[in-house]
Parts: sequence; structure tokens; C-alpha cells
Amino acid sequence: MHLDDEAADAPVIHSNDRGSFARGVLAERHPALLRKVRDAFPYGPEQHRALDALAERITHGVIEPLPADAHDAAQWRIWGRDHFGASWFAAPFLWAESYFYRQLLEAVDYFRPGPWQGIDPFRPFKEAELHTDEADAELAALDRLAPLLAEDQAQALLLGSLWGNRADLGFRMAGDEGEGGDGAGEATADARLVADDSALLWSLLAPGAPATLCLVADNAGRELLPDLVLIDHLLRHGHAGRVVLHVKPYPYYVSDALPTDVIDCLRRLRRARGAAAEVGARLWAAMGDGRLGIRAHAFSCAPLPYADMPDDLPSEFAEATVTVFKGDLNYRRLVGDRLWPPTSPFADRTAYFPGPVAALRTLKSDVVVGLDAPTEAALVAEHGQKWRTGGTHALIQAATRGGEGKG
Repeated sequence: MHLDDEAADAPVIHSNDRGSFARGVLAERHPALLRKVRDAFPYGPEQHRALDALAERITHGVIEPLPADAHDAAQWRIWGRDHFGASWFAAPFLWAESYFYRQLLEAVDYFRPGPWQGIDPFRPFKEAELHTDEADAELAALDRLAPLLAEDQAQALLLGSLWGNRADLGFRMAGDEGEGGDGAGEATADARLVADDSALLWSLLAPGAPATLCLVADNAGRELLPDLVLIDHLLRHGHAGRVVLHVKPYPYYVSDALPTDVIDCLRRLRRARGAAAEVGARLWAAMGDGRLGIRAHAFSCAPLPYADMPDDLPSEFAEATVTVFKGDLNYRRLVGDRLWPPTSPFADRTAYFPGPVAALRTLKSDVVVGLDAPTEAALVAEHGQKWRTGGTHALIQAATRGGEGKG
């Protein structure tokens, strides 16, 4: 089937089907999130009214443009020209989710001069993630990796970064942790890894080559910690000579990482004990000498797939040895937020990308590609469709330039 034909047969995901995962996010998770944000800060009456009005609009109202004096009002008028005046549930799910978070920032005056300008409404939740018993245990476990061979450490840290994606505040703040929540770790990892191209990924990051890795981060807190630990291993053992960590320029979705979150995580590592503290010290030095860089491109917060990225980003990604996309939202933007057949090849869905690309993702939405037919059939037989959205299954997918590769 021609790629255009397959896209035509894969509908864009909307939220207007009752009982669908996307509908539940807009109708239930977002209102619950607004209540949490409302209580997290001593906001004044103006912010309270704005948050309450947003909760009403997203469930019973229509999509309205940003105020004319918003700094990005013109851009959103372009992005939303087909959606303003319609129900939130009628807009594409990816667009509606993104615009909800932009409207949340408007409600708390994030961009406006005043006492709340630049105050991350999700910061209390992200900070709390770094100081839990679970985070302590995960950092202490690094000491037990020391006796392993470097390649065994690398694979263990790759899986740690992958499964760290379960630490998604968007699920937990809404009281929805999926089938297994964090307890999904009780099952065997192999049974829950629905696609595994880790061998291809490691072949792109062979030790000793002067590789440049772009890592497009997802969540802060307990997900970003294992991402940073993996980055340290790659730099320390010559899998990469330089890593560019792409994060969000401003708050976007609940737990998405910002530059400040990277610094918070580095400080958390440096204040730990044993191997974790050593990791923190090495990464701090790596930032100082340029081996670890941070990029916060505005497109990271756009309601668009990466197939529509602006002209400067493809040239950056083309210079990387491989670009790794972490997490569910980045996956949706990488392959397109459509109901693709799960057996649609990952390499085909990413053929537009200007260089080798990989995805590390736990499944928390309906989109998935790159599975073989027996795997899909077994998952459906055992779980129905819940395996797509519960965060209990994961994938590692990779493709070389030009759409070649597995999946």
C-alpha cells in the first residue's frame, strides 16, 4: 500500500467517541488536573476564576482563541483556524491536548507580567517526584550495577530509561495509573516489551565512534533521572562524544521536562550517595565542557507532528548520529497521531525524518506501529485494547535514514 493510501485509511484521533481513551483525557483527566493545579499554589481570585472557566469550557463549551494581546495569539490563530467555535471533543486529540495546556498557562498568567509570570504550575509535583522513597531506591540501585560488564550496564540503563517513562504525572494526578501503574514492574520485562530494536540502536552508538546523540526528553522527575544516568554511561564509555538533550521551553503537559528540571535532577544526583553522586558530578562537568547540551526549541510545544517541523530542526537532527524520542507524546508526534494499523512499519512512519531515529516509549495512548502480527494478536487476545493505553507495555524501535530498519 502506498504511504498516502495508508494515511488516508488511518483516521486522525479525535475525542468525540464516548468511552474512548482520548475522550476520557479531555472529559475526566483534564478537569482533575485543573483542580490539582488550583490547589497547588495560593492563586488569587482572578486565577481561580480563569481555571474554573477553563474547566467548564473544555467539557461543555467551545474552543476560543487566545486573548489578542497574548504573545503567541497570531500563531495559535493559524494553528486553530479550523477549530475555534467547535467543541473541544471535535478537534484532533493532539491539537486539543496541546491547546488545553496553552490555555492553562493563560489562566495562571504564566506569560503575563506580574507575580505569577514564569511560575511553572506543575513544579510542585515534579519536585516531589525527586524526593520519594522510590527515587531513593532507584538511585541506590546504581551501586549494584558497578560489577557488571559495561555492555550489560548499558542495556540495563537503556531499559531503566524506557521504563522510567511510567513516571507520568498526567496519569497519577488524575488518579489513573492504568492497569498496572508503577506496579507493572512486577511482570517480566520481556513479556511487556512489544517491540525491541535495541540491537539496531546500539549498532548506531558503537563504542569509540564520535557519535552525537539527540535525546528528545519527555517527563521530568523520576523519568528524567534515568535518562540522565543513561546519558552519563554513553558519554563515559564512548558511545557518544556529545549529547544534546531537547526539553520544553515552557510548561507543557503535566510533567514535561524544562531546563530548570534538568538542573533540579542534576542537583538531586549530586546530593545522592555512591554511584548516583558520581554520575551527577560527571554530568555537571559534561555540561561545563559542552559534551552535554540543552536545547529548548519552540516546536517542542507545538500541536503538530514532527513531519511538520520548521526548517531549522531537520538540519539539526540530520547532524546527529541518532535521535532518540522518549515517551508517549513524542511518539505520537513522531509517527503521527492516527489509528495506524499496529503492523504499519515504524520505518515507513518515520521515513521523512532526516537521520537515524529511535523511540523509547511505554504505551499510554492508542497510537502504535511497528508490531508483528503475532504480537498484536496475542496482546489483543489477552488484554483487548487496554495494552495500548495502560502504561504496562513498552517498545524500543529504531530505523536508519531513509526509512530503513526494523519495525
